[in-house]
Amino acid sequence: MIDARPVLVLGAGGFVGHALCTALAAAGTRVIALGGGRSPPGSGITHHPGRVDPSDGFAELLDSAGSIVHCATASTPGSTAGAPLRELEGNLRLTVRMLELLHARPRPLLYLSSGGSLYAEGETPAHEASQVRPRSYHGAGKLAAESFIGAWSAQTGASAVILRPSNIYGPGQSGRAGFAIIPTAFDRILRDESLAIWGDGSARRDYLYIEDLMRLCMMVLSRPMREGVTILNASAGASTPLNKLLEIIESVTGGALRREYQPSRAVDAPAIDMDASLADRLYGWRHCHSLADGLAKTWAWYRTEHGAS
Repeated sequence: MIDARPVLVLGAGGFVGHALCTALAAAGTRVIALGGGRSPPGSGITHHPGRVDPSDGFAELLDSAGSIVHCATASTPGSTAGAPLRELEGNLRLTVRMLELLHARPRPLLYLSSGGSLYAEGETPAHEASQVRPRSYHGAGKLAAESFIGAWSAQTGASAVILRPSNIYGPGQSGRAGFAIIPTAFDRILRDESLAIWGDGSARRDYLYIEDLMRLCMMVLSRPMREGVTILNASAGASTPLNKLLEIIESVTGGALRREYQPSRAVDAPAIDMDASLADRLYGWRHCHSLADGLAKTWAWYRTEHGAS
């Protein structure tokens, strides 16, 4: 890392935050891990458990950090459907409060936004300059956060990198209602239960393995950020229909997956296609794991974690 001070990670209890804290610690970087119930593994990690509270000691933590990673989120596209105020109070309030405190103490900022909830119909594949049309309040909140970060950077001169990942999966991810289709499908196979599918299974998504995203995050944090705000897509560059994904999961697990098709949701785009060539040009980053390889590694972890034979 370019600063000897620790990296402050907001959302350390989440799938991405936990993985990033682990990767940073493995690289010998000191980490202040904020959020979650269990401390990420590794030496050099100072863990502050519980929900991230922007009013309780937050300024002091920002003071002690050399750079900030914000990957805390309390919603999914489905969980705040019809409830925009919940998105405001659960996510955007924390971001705005963080930026307010960072006015007096500018720090390089890495923000984990979302490609899957911002890009919808339009230019395919979507580039960073493509028009965004969030269909969910979750996506609208991410876009608002990006705008606030841009205004903060313009006013303070601070640098920020905004990553827009596609659908992230891999070891460490747990299933959530209406979200995280891969661990949810694994669970249904183990339990011999049916999987609820919104729509007819033709919706296409880009799936990116967690280790590939971590490599990009580490690249961003290991060198000086460019002036202003840089937005980068993080994706595998190829979308897969849901039905095809489930077929690969059946092949990897050797199990049959019963499916219950339900009416599609208004918050779900029919297809998400993303281009990550800018990350390649700026950082030399490309994804390394094929979907089949990533699913096989994830299943091996999931099977061990859940005691399946």
